Amino acid sequence: MNPVRYAHLLLAVDFSPETEPVVARAEQLRRECGARLSLLHVVEYLPMAYSGDLILPDDFDLEQQLLDVAKKQMQALGDRLQVPDPDRHIGIGSIGPTILRTAEEIGADLIIIGSHGHRGLAVLLGSTARNVLNSAPCDVLAVRIRKR
Repeated sequence: MNPVRYAHLLLAVDFSPETEPVVARAEQLRRECGARLSLLHVVEYLPMAYSGDLILPDDFDLEQQLLDVAKKQMQALGDRLQVPDPDRHIGIGSIGPTILRTAEEIGADLIIIGSHGHRGLAVLLGSTARNVLNSAPCDVLAVRIRKR
């Protein structure tokens, strides 16, 4: 039986320090398979509810601020992993559907994501990892993120 050789990996990242094991696993698979690696970060815009106590400048654009931070973090990670600019993606929207759509658009044959392994109510409500796993157009590797 021949092992599966992946050609194009999609690593979904949130830039938190806890996801370093996920990044390490993606690097390992890229080396072992000789695969192309693409990075994806999703900016999930959550509209702020009106609060009489919160005063924002008229020109305050939360989405643009989140995108600017994401671009800087993507630049740093992409440079560190030597991922070419065309393989660095930043999406806006719901995380699960954006990961799925991007995987399909770029022709990824493996999605690599982190999983916190929630229990109880979180399991009933679902998670990004479960959403991606159940609907992916390709294989999915959910790397366990351990709490420190």
